[in-house]
Amino acid sequence: MTGGPLPAPARGPIPARAGIGLRSQHHEAILETASPPAWIEAHTENYFHAGGLAARALERARSRYPLSLHGVGLGLGSADPIDRGHLERVRDAVQRYEPGLVSEHACWGHVDGEHFNDLLPLPYTEEAVEHLAARVREVQDFLGRQILVENLSAYVSFAFSRLSEGEFLAAVVERSGCGLLLDVNNAYVNASNLGLDLDAFFAALPRHAIQEIHLAGHSRRRVGSARTADR
Repeated sequence: MTGGPLPAPARGPIPARAGIGLRSQHHEAILETASPPAWIEAHTENYFHAGGLAARALERARSRYPLSLHGVGLGLGSADPIDRGHLERVRDAVQRYEPGLVSEHACWGHVDGEHFNDLLPLPYTEEAVEHLAARVREVQDFLGRQILVENLSAYVSFAFSRLSEGEFLAAVVERSGCGLLLDVNNAYVNASNLGLDLDAFFAALPRHAIQEIHLAGHSRRRVGSARTADR
C-alpha cells in the first residue's frame, strides 16, 4: 500500500446511517467497495501503534469515512486505578485518527494487577454508579472529550442490585456527562437470559444520550439440549 500524501480525515459527526465494524480482513475491501458504508467503527486497541500495516490501513480508510473508535481494554468499572499507560495510548489514537465518537464499556476487567480477557458486568447499585461515573469523568477529562458507554450482555444478575440496568446507565450519564452506545443485541440477550422487561429497559434510557447503536447476532442454546441455533 503505497502512494502520495493522504487526504485530510473525513471530519464531522457520525451520520445517522448504517456503518460497519472494520476488521483486518476488510482493510483492502473497504477501499474498493462499490457500495461504501456511511462510516466505520474500529477497536481502539488494534491501532495503538503509530506505524505498520494496520495503522496505515486505518489511516487510508479514515481519509474516506467518518470513524468511531471503540475501546475494550480500560475496564472502567474496575476497583484498580485506571491504567494510565493504556489511557495515554487511547489518547494518542484519538489524536492520530480524529474519530467522531469514542466509546468504552460499562464493565470491569482487572483486579490486583490481574487482567481478564472478558467484559465483566457490574452490580446495579448506587455505589457502582458513583464509581463508574467518577472513572468516566476521569477518562473524559484526560481525553478532553465526551465518551460513550456501552451496555453489556450478562448470563447472571447480582442479588444485591438495587437499580435496573436502564436506571443504572441513566444515572451514570447524569453524573458523568457521558453518552451511550446502545447495544440492542446485548439488551435482547439480557432480557432472554434474565427474564427482564426489554421495553422497560429502553424506556429508562435517556434518549438524548444515545449516539451510536450496535446490532449483532447471537446464538441460542437450550439448557440440557445439544441443539444450537444461530441467529
